[in-house]
Amino acid sequence: MVRVKRGVIANKKRRNVLKQAKGFRFDRKSKQRAAHDALMHAYRHAFAGRKDKKGDFRRVWQVKINAAIRTEGMSYSVFIDKLKKANISLDRKVLAQLAETQPSIFQKLAEKVK
Repeated sequence: MVRVKRGVIANKKRRNVLKQAKGFRFDRKSKQRAAHDALMHAYRHAFAGRKDKKGDFRRVWQVKINAAIRTEGMSYSVFIDKLKKANISLDRKVLAQLAETQPSIFQKLAEKVK
């Protein structure tokens, strides 16, 4: 059987890890073992951060809707409840965009659910 020398692959793997660890501090940017460990932690935080981002956006949309609906003399929770009872199925993202960019349409929507 032919002998397989893995130097090329090992170097490629090492270069890739160090390239991804660019910007890290101390040994984590220049030593492969420390860099790999740091990257594993970073990936875990990045995964969780992508999940957290969705909740962050939802909170921003709620604030925008609440600010817009307060001018109509209603609270956010009452508005959402009345939307559901009126069978209007617009999600919070769309409602927030309407409140921000199309206040007249949002006002008509608020009148309809009152």
